[in-house]
Amino acid sequence: MEPAKKINPTIIIILGATGDLAWRKLIPAVYNLYLDKWIPDEFAVIGVSKKKITDNEFKKRLHEGVDKFSRRGKSKKTSWNNFAKCFTYQKGEFNADSTYSAVEKQIKIFEKKWKVSASRIFYMAVPPNAFEEISEKIGASGLAKNKLLSRIVIEKPFGHDLESAEHLNNLLHTIFDESQIYRIDHYLGKETVQNILAFRFANALFEPIWNRNYIDNVQITVSEQLGVENRGNYYETAGALRDMIQNHLLQLLCLITMEPPVSFEADEVRNRKVDVLNALRKIRLEEVHQYAVRGQYGKGWIQGKKVIGYRQEPDVNKNSNKETFAAIKLFIDNWRWQDVPFYLRTGKRLNETNSVITIQFKPVPHQSFPSEATGNWQPNRLVLNIQPRMSIRMRFQAKRPGLKMILYPVDMQFNYDESYTSGTPEAYETLLLDIMQGDSTLFMRADQVEAAWKVLMPVINSWDGNPSVNFPNYEAGMQGPEDAEALIAKGGHSWIVMPADKKE
Repeated sequence: MEPAKKINPTIIIILGATGDLAWRKLIPAVYNLYLDKWIPDEFAVIGVSKKKITDNEFKKRLHEGVDKFSRRGKSKKTSWNNFAKCFTYQKGEFNADSTYSAVEKQIKIFEKKWKVSASRIFYMAVPPNAFEEISEKIGASGLAKNKLLSRIVIEKPFGHDLESAEHLNNLLHTIFDESQIYRIDHYLGKETVQNILAFRFANALFEPIWNRNYIDNVQITVSEQLGVENRGNYYETAGALRDMIQNHLLQLLCLITMEPPVSFEADEVRNRKVDVLNALRKIRLEEVHQYAVRGQYGKGWIQGKKVIGYRQEPDVNKNSNKETFAAIKLFIDNWRWQDVPFYLRTGKRLNETNSVITIQFKPVPHQSFPSEATGNWQPNRLVLNIQPRMSIRMRFQAKRPGLKMILYPVDMQFNYDESYTSGTPEAYETLLLDIMQGDSTLFMRADQVEAAWKVLMPVINSWDGNPSVNFPNYEAGMQGPEDAEALIAKGGHSWIVMPADKKE
C-alpha cells in the first residue's frame, strides 16, 4: 500500500514448508516477485518441516508447484535454476529446540556471506494448534530478539472464538511487538478488494451519496460451488461463520463503510476499520434467529454432476451440526450508516462461485414518468465483482429506443481484464511484498480481530448450544436454505442476482 521502497536483505523461514500452502501459494508468489525484480539480491528461503527429504527433493517439489499454480504458467529453466539457489531445507520437529538452533545456524551462514544483518520473516504455514508452541519456541530461541528485523506471519483462523483470540494475541505480545505481527487474510491482497479503497477515496463522484440518505441496503456475497473437499477435519471445528464471515466478509464490510482515512499509513487505515467493527449493533442472544441463518448442504447436482452431502464428506461427523452456509444481517450505529441493513452471506456447494458486493440505492423521491413508462424500472445499483469476475458495474435507467418514452435498466461496466491486459498479481504476491517492506496496512491488528469476534459471539454461542433440527436444509447446487430468503425478505429486500458479463 505504501510507495515502493528498498527491501532489506531478507530470509523467509517457512514453518510447514512441505505443505499445500507453500506449494500452491507462497512459493509461486515469491517466484513471480522474483521475476518482476521485487526480490532483493540478498534473499533466501529456509523451509522447515518434519519430512525427511533432501534439499534437491524439496526444490523439485516446489518447482512442480510453481509450474502448476503460478499465474505465469510453467517456469523457464534458467530463471528457475537461478531462483532455486535461494532455497535450503531443514528437517525438524516444531517442538524441538534443536530445530530452531539449526535455523539460527543457517541464518548466520547467510548473514556472514552477505556481510549484513537480514530481515527474518517467520511464516507459520501450519495448523492453528501449532501457533502457540512455535511462537514460544521462536521467542525462547532468541531468533526474534531484534524487533526491527524480525516479523511473524500467521494465517487465519486467528482463534476459535473471542477468548482464544485474546489468548493468542496476549501470547504473541509477550514475544513480539504488534508492529512485528502480520495476521494474513489473503482476501485483502486481491486487486479488486484493494480497488475498493481507490474507488471510494480517489473519486469525488460517490462520496456525497455514500450514506444512509441515498443507500437502501448493501449485500456482500461469497459463494462457492466447491464443497469442503479434503478439509473435513478443519471444517468440523470451524463452519462457515468462523471460516468466512469472521474475517473475509467483515473485512469487506469495513472497506465499504469506513470513514475516509487522513492518510494511507497502516495504523490510520486500520483505525478506521476498527471504528466500523466497534459501531456494529450488538445482537442479543435471544435475537439471533432474527439476524442470522445457517444451512448445511445435502446431496445434489453441480454442473451436471451428482455430488454428496456434507455429512458424507471425508472426516465429517455423520450427524454433524456444522453450518456450510451462513447469512447475517448487521447494522452500523453511526451517523453515516444508521438503519441501513447490511446483508452478508457465504456458503459452499451453491449454484455458482462468486464474490460480489452490491450497493442498492434508494428510489427517486417522486416518479415523474407515467406508469406505462416504468414497467421495467429497477433500483440503481453499484456492483463490485471481486472474483472470478473482476469488474465494477453501475445500473441506471435509460430511455429505450423508439417513439414512446419507455424506461429500461442499463449497465455501465468497467472490466479489469479488458482494461489491463498485463495481468494482475496474485493476492499472496501483494501481501508477501508488503511483509518484506514492513507495510502492515493490509493486515489485521489485534483489536480488529477481537472486535470481529465480539460481533459474532452471540451467534456462535446460540448455534453451538442449539443444534439444528433440519440439517441438511439445502441441496447442493441451490442458492442456499429458504430461511436465508426469509431473513432478507423481513426488511422488504431480496438477494440480488446480476446477469453475467456481456462477454459471458
